[in-house]
Amino acid sequence: MIMEDFFSRSEALLGPEGMDRLRNARVILFGVGGVGSWCAEALIRTGLTHLTIVDGDVVQSSNVNRQLPATHETIGRPKVEVLRERLLTINPDAEIVAINAMYKPNDKSFPLGEDLGEAPFNFLIDAIDSVEAKADLIINATRVRGMKVFSSMGAALRFDPTAVTTGELMSIKGDALAKAVRARMKKIGLHPYRKVRCVYSTEQVHPCETRGSLMQVTAVFGCTLASMVINALKTDN
Repeated sequence: MIMEDFFSRSEALLGPEGMDRLRNARVILFGVGGVGSWCAEALIRTGLTHLTIVDGDVVQSSNVNRQLPATHETIGRPKVEVLRERLLTINPDAEIVAINAMYKPNDKSFPLGEDLGEAPFNFLIDAIDSVEAKADLIINATRVRGMKVFSSMGAALRFDPTAVTTGELMSIKGDALAKAVRARMKKIGLHPYRKVRCVYSTEQVHPCETRGSLMQVTAVFGCTLASMVINALKTDN
């Protein structure tokens, strides 16, 4: 069976041109935990062939309930290595670059492109948790001409996947992470250079002693991020 057969159901919806755009697109994804790992799998299963994944964490036992790379056999291994191996079992011909590192504010070591210059990636997906790093990444990424940015807000402390929706970063209400990111941007006096579409939940949080999170919510966040990329490529805008 040839590889094209594996993506025939994707092509039935996206069409030949849409599939070509998906195969040729280059995506960089920051954070491959409860949200980002499912986003990566959805993209590769749909037909994306060029993906860079960035995360400096290792699989922990507390990740098993919601994170794709996490099993009893992978505890202690770098998440990006485990995820890369899995994605290549889905499409061995895919180009999966795994960067085992955490993004930090003002970090110039990641290949985002020069300020206001051409982007080495068509899309950047932000699925990291740190407020400072998230704000900095969004600001820097939106400076790069030709690269669309999609971001995940808070998926923890929620039960209801039907409350997951999308909105523009500066307009989101009721999400503590979005509020904290905007406050951070205001504090440092910098804001995104263009609008950033985000996935978030309208559900009221359910506080607990630890930041509990469930796969039925985090996976929907991740698949929604993937859909943002796929839909943007389908409409070619």
